[in-house]
Amino acid sequence: MIDESSSTQRRGSFWRELPMLLIVAIVVAVVVRAFVLQTFYIPSESMEKTLLINDRVLVNKLIYNFRSPHRGEVIVFEAPANWRSGVADEDFIKRVIGTPGDHLVCCDDQQRIMINGYPLNERYIYTSDDGVSDLASEQPFDVVVPKGRYWMMGDHRSHSSDSRERYIRDGDLTGATIPESAIVGRAFVIFWPVGRATWLTVPNTFDKVPDPD
Repeated sequence: MIDESSSTQRRGSFWRELPMLLIVAIVVAVVVRAFVLQTFYIPSESMEKTLLINDRVLVNKLIYNFRSPHRGEVIVFEAPANWRSGVADEDFIKRVIGTPGDHLVCCDDQQRIMINGYPLNERYIYTSDDGVSDLASEQPFDVVVPKGRYWMMGDHRSHSSDSRERYIRDGDLTGATIPESAIVGRAFVIFWPVGRATWLTVPNTFDKVPDPD
């Protein structure tokens, strides 16, 4: 026989607890977004064709609490004011090319960027539908990345506001690099649209780059 009073008590208890459950769920979601994972959408063509306009990526915001960024990783960072075209352009997404102390030279006789004397084979650089690839850089540069800072470049070099573009324009190495404190996290997967879902791995060419002297 069903105890109707007991059933009524359970329903009453559920409705009393529901607001608290909702509050806990909201707090967990806020904490996760603030400290662990966050989604970002791609607003420009600066990372084509690795990332296309309106792609959605998932960013690990916790990883750099335990280690520093590695060369070749795609990261989100808070852009310096002089990099931005407007207030909405606070967060940028680029690839780490140089880490603190790296000696970057562009380019060798095969139009490749050299890191500590090792030439990068950047197969991820933008190639148009008719097979024409961007240059590693349209202008030469020779820099040593300052301590605690990172040299960032977009994969679509001719359409990217990045360290190379800022350094060539202004000649200010500090202003052209990003401090570690400005880094939001590592983009590690494209999750939308579903047909483009893939992991954002580090290209093999970075495996053989030697440490700086």
